[in-house]
Amino acid sequence: MLAARRQRGFNMIEVAVTMTVLALVIGIVVPSVSEWINNTQVRGLAESLQNGLQKARTEALRRNTVVTFWMVSPATAGPPDSSCALSASSASWVISMDDPTGQCDVSPSQTTAPRIIEVFGAGPGAAGITVAGLAADGVTAANSVSFNGYGQAVPKGTPLGKIDITHTQSGARRLEVKISAGGGVRMCDLAVGITDPRTCL
Repeated sequence: MLAARRQRGFNMIEVAVTMTVLALVIGIVVPSVSEWINNTQVRGLAESLQNGLQKARTEALRRNTVVTFWMVSPATAGPPDSSCALSASSASWVISMDDPTGQCDVSPSQTTAPRIIEVFGAGPGAAGITVAGLAADGVTAANSVSFNGYGQAVPKGTPLGKIDITHTQSGARRLEVKISAGGGVRMCDLAVGITDPRTCL
C-alpha cells in the first residue's frame, strides 16, 4: 500500500511575515516613485518652454526679423484656441510675429495675422505644476519675450527674464528657464549649489 503524501503549504506565521515585509517595501518605494514622476513632469514642462524660446530665437535669426514667444492660456485644458489670452502663469505658448490673443487657432502663416509660426498646448500634463513668467527683476509678471534678427532679446514691453516651474507637491524639484539680454536660453535647478553647473546662481 502506498503511503499518503503529506501536502505542504504556508502557515499563518509565514503569510504574516511575508505581508509585513511586502508592506514595508511598498511603503519605501511608493513615495520615491511619486517624487520621481513629479520631477519628470516638471522637467518635461521646463524643456518644452526652453525649446519654445530657442525656436523663437532661431526663427528670428533665420527670418532676420523680430519674432516673439508668448505664454498663453489655457494652461491645462488643451491646445490654445480662439479663446486664448496672454498669461504669465501658463505652460502653453505661441511663437508668432504679432500678438496672438484670441487667434491662437489660426493656421501658421507668414502673411495672415498674427503670423503664427508654432503653437504648443501643455494640456493635462501641466496639471499640478505651477508656472510663473517673470521679468529680469524676478518680481514683475511677464508673459512674452521678443528676439531680433541678431538673436538678442528686444526690450519691448516687460520682457520675460525667467520662467519658474514648480510642482504643487512638496519635495519636487524647482526648475527655472532663464533668458539673458543677449538672447541666451538655459535651464537651471534652484536646488543645487553654486559649484554645480546646473545652478541658477
